[in-house]
Amino acid sequence: MRLRDLTAYLDDYLRVRDVPDAPEALNGLQVANAGEITRVAAAVDLCEATVRLATEARADLLLVHHGLFWGGPRPLTGPAYRRVAGLLQCNIAVYSAHLPLDRHAEVGNNAVLARQLGVSVRGEFGEEYGVTIGVWGELEVERMDLRERLNQLLGSTPRLMAFGPARTQRLGIVTGGAGSLIGQAAAAGLDTYITGEGAHHTYFDAEELGLNVFYAGHYATETVGVKALAEHLHERFGLPWVFLDHPTGL
Repeated sequence: MRLRDLTAYLDDYLRVRDVPDAPEALNGLQVANAGEITRVAAAVDLCEATVRLATEARADLLLVHHGLFWGGPRPLTGPAYRRVAGLLQCNIAVYSAHLPLDRHAEVGNNAVLARQLGVSVRGEFGEEYGVTIGVWGELEVERMDLRERLNQLLGSTPRLMAFGPARTQRLGIVTGGAGSLIGQAAAAGLDTYITGEGAHHTYFDAEELGLNVFYAGHYATETVGVKALAEHLHERFGLPWVFLDHPTGL
């Protein structure tokens, strides 16, 4: 498949031009290749390890959530040079989608994780960069059973701050590093909030607002979107794909 055709499809499907994001996210095609895509590799992060794994998988497109340019422009030396050099030497293109993937209704991190957990989604909440990115819905389950369900789905044991009811009813999800949105979860009337990680002081936010908060891992919670997007491309265009697992434990 031609890279330009696939890029045009992804731009429209994910609405990358319409979804606000951090300036350094640079959503969309970040690195081109010779122009043809035959095999997709999906990964959470663009780093030396995933470039190497994509090379070993003989992929010519790396589909990532966290792209090449986080932190703004910097000289192409050291690790930055090795990442780019590995991509160019092996003819691997890079397409990155951050908030456009987080909030997508079909293949987004939040929507996919909600479906996997059995949440009946009722709406959106959680604002970042002027756009709502999270989902909330109904799920009646013992919070310890929910912890085990997250463990089985994501392969990591969530940290639970158990300050809400023992049995959940109204649950919200914003994957990644969204501990700062605990206040917005409480304002939305939720009793349980799932995200990846948060700062030390967010413990007191959960305690004082009376919420169950699960920190299920920044990396782990954001594996689901890139997998779903790669599978979507396989179903629509017949492109084979592989997931490159390079967990951080964070």
